[in-house]
Amino acid sequence: MTDRALSVVRAGALTCVEDEGRFGHAHLGVPRSGALDLPASRLANRLVGNAPGAAVLETTVNGCAVRPRCAVTVAVTGAPCPVTVEGRAVAWGAPVRVPSGAVVEVGAATRGVRSYLAFAGGITVEPVLASRSTDLLSGLGPPPLRDGAVLPLGRPERGCPHVDVAPAPGVADELVLRVRPGPRADWFTADAPRVLATGRYRVSSASNRIGLRTEGPALRRAVEGELPSEGMVLGAVQVPPDGLPVVFLADHPTTGGYPVIGVVPEPDLAAAAQAGPGTPLRFVLGRRL
Repeated sequence: MTDRALSVVRAGALTCVEDEGRFGHAHLGVPRSGALDLPASRLANRLVGNAPGAAVLETTVNGCAVRPRCAVTVAVTGAPCPVTVEGRAVAWGAPVRVPSGAVVEVGAATRGVRSYLAFAGGITVEPVLASRSTDLLSGLGPPPLRDGAVLPLGRPERGCPHVDVAPAPGVADELVLRVRPGPRADWFTADAPRVLATGRYRVSSASNRIGLRTEGPALRRAVEGELPSEGMVLGAVQVPPDGLPVVFLADHPTTGGYPVIGVVPEPDLAAAAQAGPGTPLRFVLGRRL
């Protein structure tokens, strides 16, 4: 086994190929997609000497196991988890040299939800609209991993600096999301902003790459019915008929007919990617964030 590729031994609950996403196609109904925790994905690439946008594996909750068909340097970041090579424990959050044919196992997350596995040279599946990302909503990009699948690897880049270890943010016990008001805040009752800012919310188990769903007090509408479909952006806080806010993540629809009470700034969304079901959630409203 000398070719530059890897075979999937255990796909895990949901493991996807992700890079930094597709830009400039919302008018065609194609969302950005890409890694939900971009800082973690970029750090994994930095540790193995890749450019920030190289494609990595994003695992969900219970990790995955792969067998590289060539010697390669790997790194795991994001949700802390045990990492082994041929059953031997190796470092999380640091580059590890893996021999050809050895099984790399990313274990279940001990905190958080999503871990990122980078390979020197990146995963080089065929790009679609200039991205290698799996998009669960549109179906673009490679399908989620399945046992036995084979993924190609690129050759390590020259001139990309890498580090042996780097600080990584921890996973907080409480998710705090800042919210800029609008654009349809006037569709809600006068007390809706107070309810959103003071309500005891938790992350719902129905959350996924499309949106972070919530459990807690419902927001009441002052205007009934639906809007004509309008554009939706990353971080939009949309409120469906049940009144429970949904924060749109990377695979979100590009249009929608439910009103948006506010928008979470992109820097806050990495923490949302690591918030598991039941995590306490607090919204902080402000005009200038």
